[in-house]
This record gives sequence, structure tokens and C-alpha cells, in this order.
Amino acid sequence: MAQLEGDVVYPDPSVAAGSHVPNPDALRAEALADPDGFWADRANELEWFSPWDKVLDQSDAPFYKWFTGAQVNIVHNCLDRHVKGPNKNKLALIWQSEDGNERRTFSYFSLNRRVNQMANVLKAMGVVKGDRVTIYLPRIPEVFFAMLACAKIGAIHSVIFAGFSADSLTDRIDDSKSKLVITADGSWVNGSVFPLKDIVDRAVKFSPTIENVIVVKRTGSAVTMDPLRDHWYHDLLLLPIAKGTCETEKLDSEHPLYILYTSGSTGKPKAILHTHGGYMVGTYTTLKYSFDMRPDDRWWCTADPGWVTGHSYLVYGPLLTGATTFMFEGGPTFPYPSRWWQLVEYYGITQFYTAPTAIRSLMRFGEAWPNRHDLSSLRLLGTVGEPINPEAWRWFQRVIGKERCPVIDTWWQTETGMFQITQVPGEPQKPGSAGKPFFGQDTAILNEAGEEVADGDEGFLVLKNPWPAMFRTLYGDDERYVNTYWSKYPGLYLAGDAARKDRDGYLWIIGRTDDVINVSGHRLGTAEVESALVSHPDVTEAAAVGLPHEVKGQAIHAFVTLRVGREGSQDLAEELRRHVASTLSPIAKPDAIDFPDKLPKTRSGKIMRRVLKARALGQDEGDLTTLED
Repeated sequence: MAQLEGDVVYPDPSVAAGSHVPNPDALRAEALADPDGFWADRANELEWFSPWDKVLDQSDAPFYKWFTGAQVNIVHNCLDRHVKGPNKNKLALIWQSEDGNERRTFSYFSLNRRVNQMANVLKAMGVVKGDRVTIYLPRIPEVFFAMLACAKIGAIHSVIFAGFSADSLTDRIDDSKSKLVITADGSWVNGSVFPLKDIVDRAVKFSPTIENVIVVKRTGSAVTMDPLRDHWYHDLLLLPIAKGTCETEKLDSEHPLYILYTSGSTGKPKAILHTHGGYMVGTYTTLKYSFDMRPDDRWWCTADPGWVTGHSYLVYGPLLTGATTFMFEGGPTFPYPSRWWQLVEYYGITQFYTAPTAIRSLMRFGEAWPNRHDLSSLRLLGTVGEPINPEAWRWFQRVIGKERCPVIDTWWQTETGMFQITQVPGEPQKPGSAGKPFFGQDTAILNEAGEEVADGDEGFLVLKNPWPAMFRTLYGDDERYVNTYWSKYPGLYLAGDAARKDRDGYLWIIGRTDDVINVSGHRLGTAEVESALVSHPDVTEAAAVGLPHEVKGQAIHAFVTLRVGREGSQDLAEELRRHVASTLSPIAKPDAIDFPDKLPKTRSGKIMRRVLKARALGQDEGDLTTLED
């Protein structure tokens, strides 16, 4: 194995020898030489109702289409084909409650039965192919049932993180024109109840499109039920409408699968649209190869299904590979910092995939907590959501992986649907690096003029090749899709991240180049945070920037100007933090709030966030010639 520059961790040769990709460089070369052939071979490992005419249709770029002419349904490959084969009685999903008192397990057969029930209920309520369904559920098995049931009948699901406020929920429901909402009475968060149903009630009060709300009983909280609109899920399951098999719809490969909203710099969330065929092939292949998925694996992705990581690698990807996926309702430190490690030991987890923020938060509690537990079942570790600093990488690999588990870092986005930069287990790893482009993909680091920069220099990260799981557009806004991602460098996908490449071809992600703040792996648009602040009656103007944070990656620092007669104080700052939490989401609460007399602006009136960031960090403010007098 060739010696590489810098800090490198070389895996044991046996890791590569026993993996799906014993020679990654050879496969990269093969896939780049014939990407259509590479993806066709992967697609042929799955089942299709009818074959494709063309692997990739570029005739209307950047509106790419994959496996055109084929008929498929992702649920057929997640469930139906397993139920017909040797995986029928294999565990598909293991779930445990936050308090540890409840455990639910589902074989592929029983999960399929539950999905059939949910699909029958949806159809009975008038949901048909192409309708949008909003899912606002905690990490409970019903989120699996709901997502897969929608896909099974050709409806388009829109999962919204069960921590967003009523206003945020309203915006997303109205934008998608959802017909139905699936929620719960509440969710358990660190031993307390978060009132999901109350939030839904406020969100849909004036909705012109919502006809029904299905409510899962989770916490037993008292909730208000509209007799014409609201239905308890457990009551619906007792009705004849829920019984029997629901036929899996045969869909065009390009039929929409889901909409998922991500924050943007304009304030209006971007509605990312993914489709059945390409997304299926992409998530299946990336998980199989990067995490070396095997029939006896127990996979744990800690992400919430309200984010793309939960979609691709908690729900769809593991089921496509025929693995057993584990879902835990709670977080890493409640009631003790050993919670996750206790579960890894108890359930024999083999691959563990989480965010650097979680790793850094657990590092603070020291090594004694994980060392209490037998973590020998683990053979691979993974990180997602933000760049991982080398110190956290080393701790993860040494303390959790016992220096025998490769750490697979993954760079990708809601837009990409699947890994774009990562590695496979047998490759040398550089702590802090995202790795190399996935098979079939190629990247470039460009300057403002579109020229490739020298190795080691920073620039704009672009993806050169289309990929199967790529989003097809922004739902209802083709123009914004083109302008945001494809106009700066025509023919190349602009990722919105700064990056550099070293001499060995390893990529290093620096961070966002737009007005998006990455807090604990959650992307939040500055405009949404600012809008929440300005909605407070004492605030006239607001600006938000992301500052480095040792645990969360980035922290939100807000600058607020107040109405005449109001003065800034610690009490008001706390009040504004609570206001943002209730108006937008608890994850969006600013860590710090300053109260300047005015905000720095250009002469055209644009807030100069770079100046605010420099002031907060005590750095040089740079060129101020465009600053208004």
C-alpha cells in the first residue's frame, strides 16, 4: 500500500480483503470510465417491474432523469422482495423507547403487514397517487409505517422534524399542499413531553388543503380532537378499512418519492424533490459499499427521520440492503452519558453512524462511560452532517472503535440524497478528511472564475457527474433549482461548500459559503432565524451568523436592533431565545445575542454579515468601502 502524506490511519489488510470492494481504486477508475454501466450493474441487483430504456437521460439537463421508461417502487425492494425470500422472518426494525421500558421488534414480514395497514388507512381517507402527506412524528416505528405506506401507494411524503414550530409546519404544509397530516399526541424528549398534536392544531387551523389528521398515541397526553378532522390511529386499525393486503403501486422510475425541506438563504425553505428509481439505487449502493453491509449486520443510524440522513440511512437504505436497522427514541446522554454504549452492547450493533456534534458532546464526559460496556460487536463507525475535527475522529476511533474499526466519514446533502464523498472500509483514512468521491462521481475545487485551484488551496466544491439519487428539482420552483445549483458553473453542481483537495486526492470540507448555519448537523437558514427574531414586538431588525463551537460545530450569534425606548438586557436576550425556540425550533435558539444601535449595511441596504462575524470573533473587519455612512 502506497504511503500517503500527512496524518494517515492504515486499516488492517483483512478489512479490505473481506469487504464488498477489495480494490477501491480499480472500481473508481472503472466507474468513471463508464458511469452508466456502473450504475446499471448496481440497479440490476434490485427488482424492477419493467426494465429501463436508458440509464441516464441528459436531454433536458440539469433536469436529469435516471432509468427512464422503467417501472419500480422502492417499497417493493425494501419489503416485498424480502417477504418473498429468505429474509421473511429476519428482523427488519428494532426500536427502543427513551426510558428503556418499551421494546418493539418487526420482522420483514410483520413490518410489511404494518405498512399494508397504514397504506389501507391512507387510501380509505382518499389519499391517491401523487397526493402529498405531511408526517410530523417522533422516532417511533410509526414513522417507518407512514413513510413506506405513502411510497407504496405512490403518495409523496413530506417528513418534518418533530421539533419545528407551528409556523414552520404551516409554511411547509401550505407549500406542499398536503392533504393529510400524520402526527402523535406528543413525543418524549429527555423525560418531558413535547406537544406535537397541539402544534399541528395551530399549524392546520386555516389550512386550505388538510382534510384529515391521523394521531398516534405515544405519551398519553390530553389533546383536543376535532371530530370531523382528527382520527386516533389505534381506532382506525380496528376498522375493516385497515385489513388485508394493499397492492404495491407500479410507478414510473421518475415518480416523486418525497419532498424534504432544507433551509436556504432567502428565508423560504427549499423543497427538495426525490424520486423512486434513482434514489433507490443510490442509497442501496452507497450504504452497501461504504459500510460493507452484510446479511447479519445490525445497523444504527442515530439521525431523526425528519432529516435526510434518517430518510436515506435509517429507513430506506438499510431495508434495501436487507439489514436490521435499529432506532432509539432518545438522545445520547439521557439519563446517563452511557446510554448509547449500553444499547450498542445490548443489541450487538455492528455499524454505528452519527454526527460529530454527538461525538464531541460525549467526549466531554470522558472515557469511563463507554469503557463500562462491551463494544466488541462494532466493526465500522461513521460520521455525517458536518466536517469532523481530527481530535473527535481520533477519540471515536480509539475509545469507541478500540482502534480496530474504520471511521467512514460521509459528505453529502439533502439535495444529493446519497453519499458523494466518502470511503470504503479497506482504504487508508485521514482524520478530518471527507475522503474521496464515491464511485461514478468526480469533483473539482474551483475559484470564482471557474478555474481549478492548486492542490491544498481552498475553493468552491462542485460535482462533475450526475448521480442516481440526485434531487430532480425544487418542488414547484424549477427556476430557483437552476439558479441556486447550476447557474454559477454551467454543467456543474454547486454544492455551496468550500473545500480543498490534497495531493493524494483526499477532500477536506471547510464549511458553507452561503448564509446557512450548520448547528449540530442541522442546516438552518439565517433568514429563518432572523425572521423569527423580528417577529418579536421589541425587535426592529436582526442578523444571524454562525460562529465556531467546540461541540455543535457552529453556534448562532444574533445581532438585534430594538424599537425606540427598549434597551437590551440579559433578560430580553433570554426572552428572545425562548421566542425563537417557540417560533422556529429549539435547535435554532441563538447562543448569544448582541444589541447594537444599528447593523452594518452596504449602500444598497444589504446586511454585511461578514463584518458582524469578524466583530464577534475579534478579527479584522476587512474592506469597509461599501459600508453605508
